[in-house]
Amino acid sequence: MNWLALTSLMPLLLVASISVILLLLLAFIRDHKLTCWITCLGLAMAAFWAFADMGDAPQQVTPLLIMDDFSRLLGGTVLLVSLACGWMSYTYLETADEIREEYYILLSLAALGACVLVASNHFASMFIGLELMSVSLFAMVGYMAHSKQQANMTLEAGVKYMVLSGVSSSFLLFGVALIYAYAGNLNIDLLVAAEGPRLQSGYLVIGSALLLVGVAFKMSWIPFHMWTPDVYQGAPAPVTGFLAGAVKVAVFAFAMRWLMMAQGGYLDLLLLGLTVMAVLSMVVGNLLALRQNNLKRLLGYSSIAHMGYIIVTLAASATLGAAALSTALEAAAIYLITYASMTMLAFAVISQLAAQDRRFESGTLAHYQGLLYQQPLLAGALMLAMLALAGMPLTAGFIGKYYLVLVAVDSQLWLLLSLLVLGSSLGLDYYSRVILVLCKTPVGDSRLTLGASEKLLLTLLVAVTLWLGLYPTPAIQWVQLAIQ
Repeated sequence: MNWLALTSLMPLLLVASISVILLLLLAFIRDHKLTCWITCLGLAMAAFWAFADMGDAPQQVTPLLIMDDFSRLLGGTVLLVSLACGWMSYTYLETADEIREEYYILLSLAALGACVLVASNHFASMFIGLELMSVSLFAMVGYMAHSKQQANMTLEAGVKYMVLSGVSSSFLLFGVALIYAYAGNLNIDLLVAAEGPRLQSGYLVIGSALLLVGVAFKMSWIPFHMWTPDVYQGAPAPVTGFLAGAVKVAVFAFAMRWLMMAQGGYLDLLLLGLTVMAVLSMVVGNLLALRQNNLKRLLGYSSIAHMGYIIVTLAASATLGAAALSTALEAAAIYLITYASMTMLAFAVISQLAAQDRRFESGTLAHYQGLLYQQPLLAGALMLAMLALAGMPLTAGFIGKYYLVLVAVDSQLWLLLSLLVLGSSLGLDYYSRVILVLCKTPVGDSRLTLGASEKLLLTLLVAVTLWLGLYPTPAIQWVQLAIQ
C-alpha cells in the first residue's frame, strides 16, 4: 500500500482509533463527558479529513475499498451525522439509568461500518461494513433496555431489529454467494464490465434479487419495512437519528455504486422490482403516516415514503442511458444530503426534549402541545424540520425534491412522478398537523431548559438546513465533483 492510499484511508483509521482509545480509557477511568468529547472530536477530525481530500485522485485501497470523491462526500456526510448523534447523546444519557461510556464505543463502530460500506467496491467489504454497522446498532437500539422509563419498548425494538436484520443479512449473503458462483469474483467493477448473454444467467438474476432484499430491509422499502415504526419508537432518540440518517445514506450509497454503475447490465432486470417498491413505499408510507399520533412513529413511516422517493433515481438510471447517468447520481446524492440534514434536526429536538421528559419520546403528539410557548427555540427548530421534510421552498427539502422531479421528468417516469407529487401533498398534511400542535395553548406549566451545548447544536443544524435551501450552490458543486 502506497502512502497516498494510506492517507486517503485516514478518515476510516481515525474512526477506528476512537474505539481503541475509548476501550483503553475505560480500563482506567469512567468519565462520561470526556468519553463524549473524545468521540465527537475524532468524528469531527475524520469528517474534516474526508471533505479536505475532495478533488484528489481516486485511490484503490486493496481490491476491497475505493476512496474517491463519491465515497469522501457521502462518507463525510455519514461522519457528520454520527457527530451530531454523539453530541445529542450526551444530554440524553446524562439523565438515563445506564452505564454511559460503552455507548460511544458502539457509536464509533457503527460509524466505521457505515464508512466502510460507502467506500466498498467489493461485495466482501460491503458485507463486513454492513455487519459491523448492524451488530453495533443491535446493542445501541436496545441500550436503554434496563431504563425504568422505557424498558419494554426498547427491549422489543432491539430484539425485533436484531432478528429481522439477521434474516435480511442471510438473504444478502446468499445473494452474494450466487453472484460469486456466476462470476468467480466479487469485485463490482468486474461485474459491471460483464456483457452479452452471460447477463441472463440465473445465478446473477437470483443473486441480485436476494441482494436487493437485504438492501431493501435497511432502506425500509415496502414490503421489507415491518421493523421501522416499532424500532423508531422504541430506540433511544439519538439512535433513531443515526438509523434515519447515517444508515440510510451508507446503504443507499452502496446501492448507487452497485446498481447505477451496472448501467446496461443487470440493473434492467431489477427495474420492475424497484418500481413496485417505489410505488408501495410512497403510497403506503404516506397513508400510514397520516394515522400516527406518536411523532417518532410518524417520522418512521415518513422515512419509508422518503426512501420510496429516492428509488426514482435508481429507476431513472436505467431509463436515461449511460450518457445521462450523472444526472441520476447527482439527484440521489443531493437528496441523501438534504434528507440527512433535516432528519437530524428533527431528532435533535426530540432527543433534547426526551432528555428532560421521556414522555416526549414515547408519548403522543399531545405532549408537544404548546411547545412554542414553553421553548421557542426547540419548537422553531422542529417546525423548520417539518417544513423541510414536506419540501417547502427555502429549505433543504425543496432542493432535494426539485432534483427528484427533474430526474423523473427527464426519464419520463410519469407514474413515479405523479406518486411523488401526491406523496408530497399527503406529507404536507401530517407535517402541518405537528406544527399546529406546537402552536396550541400549552397544557400545564412544564419548564423546559436548554444548555449552551444543546443550543449550539440546534443552531448549527438549523443553519445547515436553511443554507442548503437558500444557497445550495456549494453543496451542488461538491456533489458534481464527486460523481465526475
